[in-house]
Amino acid sequence: MPTALWIAHVEVTDPEAYGRYAQAAGPAIAAHGGQFLARGGRYVQLEGRDRARNVVARFPSLQAAVDCYHSADYQAALAHARGASLRDLVVVEEIG
Repeated sequence: MPTALWIAHVEVTDPEAYGRYAQAAGPAIAAHGGQFLARGGRYVQLEGRDRARNVVARFPSLQAAVDCYHSADYQAALAHARGASLRDLVVVEEIG
């Protein structure tokens, strides 16, 4: 089964509230087998909308990533990000 990448591009508008999201989201992602590959590091924007926070996590499968997103723990964390950020999030299946 192919692994999947969770890719988020984020503009934080309320750092305090977003910090609460990040603190709670990490354990929820790990509980679904997610491992962070990039989390807010250096980047170069070559095309599209520039959002200063970029996060990539690998999950054991596309379904695991989707299940994580819809889980009660992640949704509780996400409540802190709503109104505290502008986000784009996509999950992409990796090729073998």
